[in-house]
Amino acid sequence: MTTHDSQTIALPRDTNVDRAWWKEAVVYQIYPRSFNDSDGTGVGDIPGITEKADYLDELGVDVVWLCPVYDSPNADNGYDIRDYRSIMDEFGTMTDWEALRDALHERDIRLIMDLVVNHTSKQHVWFQKSRRCEDGYEDYYHWQDGDPDEPPNNWQSIFGGPAWSYDEERGQWYLHLFDPEQPDLNWRNPDVRDAVADVVTWWLEKGIDGFRLDAIDHLSKADGYPDGDSDEPITGLEHFSHGPRLREYLTELATAFEGYDTMTVGEMGGADIEQVDEYTGEGGLNTVFQFEHMGVTAGPDGPWDPEQFGEWDLTDLKEIIGQQQGEIDWPALFFGNHDQPRLVSHFGDDEAYREESAKLVATFLLTLRGTPYIYQGEEIGMTNDVFSSLDELDDPMTVGIVEELLEEGAIDTYDDAADLVNHRSRDHARTPMQWSDEPNAGFTTGDPWFAANENYTDINVESSLTDPDSVWNHYRRLIDLRHDEDAFVYGEYDDLLPDDEQLYAYTRTLGDERMLVVLNWSDDTATLDDLVVETSHAEVVLSNYDGVSDDPSAGSFDPYEATVYRVGST
Repeated sequence: MTTHDSQTIALPRDTNVDRAWWKEAVVYQIYPRSFNDSDGTGVGDIPGITEKADYLDELGVDVVWLCPVYDSPNADNGYDIRDYRSIMDEFGTMTDWEALRDALHERDIRLIMDLVVNHTSKQHVWFQKSRRCEDGYEDYYHWQDGDPDEPPNNWQSIFGGPAWSYDEERGQWYLHLFDPEQPDLNWRNPDVRDAVADVVTWWLEKGIDGFRLDAIDHLSKADGYPDGDSDEPITGLEHFSHGPRLREYLTELATAFEGYDTMTVGEMGGADIEQVDEYTGEGGLNTVFQFEHMGVTAGPDGPWDPEQFGEWDLTDLKEIIGQQQGEIDWPALFFGNHDQPRLVSHFGDDEAYREESAKLVATFLLTLRGTPYIYQGEEIGMTNDVFSSLDELDDPMTVGIVEELLEEGAIDTYDDAADLVNHRSRDHARTPMQWSDEPNAGFTTGDPWFAANENYTDINVESSLTDPDSVWNHYRRLIDLRHDEDAFVYGEYDDLLPDDEQLYAYTRTLGDERMLVVLNWSDDTATLDDLVVETSHAEVVLSNYDGVSDDPSAGSFDPYEATVYRVGST
């Protein structure tokens, strides 16, 4: 029986599918502040991204999703927008942005922007006019009368604390589902919807290729602002997530995209699998980020449950992924982003089997049906950092939730929440990109806005590029394989071992082509006893181990082994 070292085999493309460029694309997400600093200010910038255009091209990605670079006072790292048509000074100029757009397009890499339209910054001219009740802007935001000491209802902010703040200038309360510096726009007002559509058109005319729509499930709020269920993890969520007019707002917004060849993906943290199709296709969006699989490590009281977190069962993940693959028209595939802990720390083993488990999750991500999203640093296996005090944190969500836990008496000191923070905080994804073993991970020649993870001397791009067995090279081979093999894009998904707590095995089948993926999602060896699929003509296409047999039932699978087989015609 022959064996093969890790390799990629190019396979014929099937044309009998409903093609779309955004279905076949691999997307790379960039958090500009932490990606690459070109001028030594300690803050990543747009010219720094342009400097890495060749890097992105070599990796093989098709689309860059750029987190917000709009003018912002940075209460929430750019997700509080002060001016939708200007670039933040720290990041550069509009000329710099245009140079980045052109550099990407010259390399056949498309560009999508992060659009934040549930809320703005308090410093946005719309809010300034609204708080002064200027003509036409009175109802741009959610304003409510009431005693300055008593919020209009019991809704909680997603960042912790009340969702309402009192504005002394206007003498009313305003709603903010996130930070107090991020007041929610009132989408009931048609003038607001028209203004947002104008922003969309303005950027499309600038030559971008679509949008990732932030927190888009919160646009519609319940009439009358009724009190929420205080027993839920976030009080009021049932009244400000997936509200009664959400689909109407999204389909109306979609008209702004008509005539442009774009992609749209909506962030809907509260969407269940059944809801996703309501908002895609005729519902206005191409795809939706559905987060149910990201919650497998959460405790009974949600991701910030201080008592139970971190433990998860593979069978739970299989069940959720199976539903997403079978019930969502076109899934958005991701296991990390700027709001999540590091992929290998969340779903793998970031110590003994960091490289193996990083490659395993990459194999999983890039062999499922849907459009895959790679977050910066995943391609080299970056890990969670360790934050030993509240002072080391930057993320307003993490800080707000820890302070709320302290106020409620759920914890006595930060130390009581340290394990939870080091499991869950968004700050893990925001440590600087690790380019080399030079000071500050080669991210900046200045003082970085946020400290780099100390393991950058061992985990960095420079060393990854020259190592043929690196995590980076495994990603590159997987991206090439996905581009070559339609079965991984459009093929049917079939879970072969739904009850196995160690092995995850599934096929992707398109026409006469069938591919088999076997993942040993554990730190113990595993044996494949009963696969219920014909493997007599199997051939290894790609593996994160060398010397793997062509017969998946011939031997054992090593810890965190991920092997892709071509098993022949159906």
